[in-house]
Amino acid sequence: MLNLRLLYTIALWLLLPYIFLRLLWRARKQPEYLHHIGERFGFYYVRSDRPVIWLHTVSVGETRAAQSLVTRLQATFPDHQILLTHTTPTGRAASEQLYGDSVLRVYLPYDYPFAINRFLRRFNPQFGILMETEIWFNLIRACHKTSRPLLLLNARMSEKSAHSYARFARLTRDALGGLAAVAAQTADDAARLSDLGARKVSVMGNLKFDIEPPHAMLELGKQLRAQFGAARKVFLAASTRDGEEALLLDALQQVRIPGLLLVIVPRHPQRFAEVAALLEQRRIPFQRRSELGQARDLQTCTVLPEIQVVLGDSMGEMFAYYAAADLAFVGGSLLPYGGQNLIEACAAGAPVVIGPHTYNFAEATRLAVNAGAAVQVLDVTGLIAELHRLFNDPDALDEMRHRCAGFVVSNRGATDKSLLVIMAALKNKSAK
Repeated sequence: MLNLRLLYTIALWLLLPYIFLRLLWRARKQPEYLHHIGERFGFYYVRSDRPVIWLHTVSVGETRAAQSLVTRLQATFPDHQILLTHTTPTGRAASEQLYGDSVLRVYLPYDYPFAINRFLRRFNPQFGILMETEIWFNLIRACHKTSRPLLLLNARMSEKSAHSYARFARLTRDALGGLAAVAAQTADDAARLSDLGARKVSVMGNLKFDIEPPHAMLELGKQLRAQFGAARKVFLAASTRDGEEALLLDALQQVRIPGLLLVIVPRHPQRFAEVAALLEQRRIPFQRRSELGQARDLQTCTVLPEIQVVLGDSMGEMFAYYAAADLAFVGGSLLPYGGQNLIEACAAGAPVVIGPHTYNFAEATRLAVNAGAAVQVLDVTGLIAELHRLFNDPDALDEMRHRCAGFVVSNRGATDKSLLVIMAALKNKSAK
């Protein structure tokens, strides 16, 4: 019988030159990709003198989503060291900002057996947690082989991803079958994962609902709002992706809302300069968030009336941007990127307009729309129509803001369910 995992590993070795080229390519805009390269192959300088609990949070979204779970794990296992692994520099930076020195952080190595084995020997985690849609065939195999419980939590599996994994059905089934437990965000996610071969699948909800906006970010939001201008209407375009800024800028030429201020926060920091160049090419008066600073004298750092756009060129301040906005568009949804997390916006009290492409957050979008906390549009024309409607109807906007809180509170509880799944997996290990 053909050994698909061996073929997968051979393919990884054939891709090794491409991996280095990809790191170099990404480092053009984000030099941090050339930092800690050894970690990506299982070579580490840090170690722990305490038993380790390991969570893999790929990038910014997963790192933020894990916040409530990390806090609970630290309280439940006070004698253990939390180890966070990441794939992107932005995920690592988010970890530093959120958790400081209370956790260890490294890059998870690429899925080469030698690198995975070095990682497991170095840190010897008591158990591991993969977040959302992280299925690494050699990693799962190594954990299963060493009787190390590995769980997939906050799991999601879109129809698109399920079709891709189904192309390698036997390999996927063997990997998912090697997990100690799977806890999915929704019943649909659970069904797709079960169909692909996962066992012990449950539904836990979405950890993102359990995130509390940090008080410091809400206070910063108040400061930003004062700097933007308390009398201005602030429309936030959050987590925008390549091509969406141009669509928004073209459409906003049709908007007739006096004093409207557009705040654009690109999803990826390496695109800050690209969006600034786009604004300059169109001769749109704009100001960078980094130019506003943290000055206490607002007269020296207030956005002038002639400024039409603020470019959010900062990291880790998304809650503050949401808190400062009257209305938020959540990006990655006007073009087919699958959408971004709209829960943070609602948690900060910002009503949401979202585009048609939300397959990465389909259930959260459906719940938010049904709760009246969000409006979904078909295209940028529909977005502009909603902009006019809501800014010309303050009562409707206030009602959406009120419904945001109910939407978030009514869907909390995923952290508690995660702990139950973890404790059951550990109990099952002890019983063997």
